[in-house]
Amino acid sequence: MEPARPLEVENLNVWLSGKHIVKNVTFRLNPGEILAIMGPSGSGKSTLLRAITRLLDYREDARVTGKVLVYGKNIYEENPYEIRRLMGIVFQNPNPFPHMTIYDNVAIGPKLHKLVKSKEELDKLVEWSLKSAMLWEEVKDKLKEYPSALSGGQQQRLCLARALAMKPKLLLLDEPTANIDPVNSRKIESVVKKISREEGISVIIVTHTPSQAVRISDKLAFIYNGELVEFGATSEIALQPKHELTQKFFRGEI
Repeated sequence: MEPARPLEVENLNVWLSGKHIVKNVTFRLNPGEILAIMGPSGSGKSTLLRAITRLLDYREDARVTGKVLVYGKNIYEENPYEIRRLMGIVFQNPNPFPHMTIYDNVAIGPKLHKLVKSKEELDKLVEWSLKSAMLWEEVKDKLKEYPSALSGGQQQRLCLARALAMKPKLLLLDEPTANIDPVNSRKIESVVKKISREEGISVIIVTHTPSQAVRISDKLAFIYNGELVEFGATSEIALQPKHELTQKFFRGEI
């Protein structure tokens, strides 16, 4: 029997305030793959990600149909908190918990979910997470300070470390480099590729930048006006996109 995939999206539709935002989207993600979802602003990329994480549950004007399977479980039939434990999520704007220290920002998830049995285990997990996010050397002497002492790019890597501390099987990144400098952006790209390769974490990264999508991903999905226009291996789509809209997007015409 074929093992369950990290993610299967089948005929997913999303309406917000009666407007059809995501239209009949279907795709699959394999273990350890990086999928870049690209498209112009307003194309439905972030809404798609929020549907996958069930964050649209908090919107009264949202309606979702179709299936989202995470390791074979339909997330709309399961306890959302249990499903989210399989996922790590990083948003466009850095959002560390301002009232918690750098250490506690990373430690809070594992402590709440009892992923560790001792302070020593927790210390090791925090260090691993910060090292994985390429932040340890910059903050190892500042763990008792607050995130406000960090730059925007460092705060975003702290959020990435916080997500990794939960040991997710699926990492979802919603334009994580849109509001930070190029140096920190490249570090985040390096982290994503490394954890995918070494930890086997499957990753979805939403981006409106074709060059980033090509640099970082194994597969590409191009979404336009809520529809999945093209999906496939990055090497194939980047070299020879089949759809005219994808070609225009790569040329910077849309």
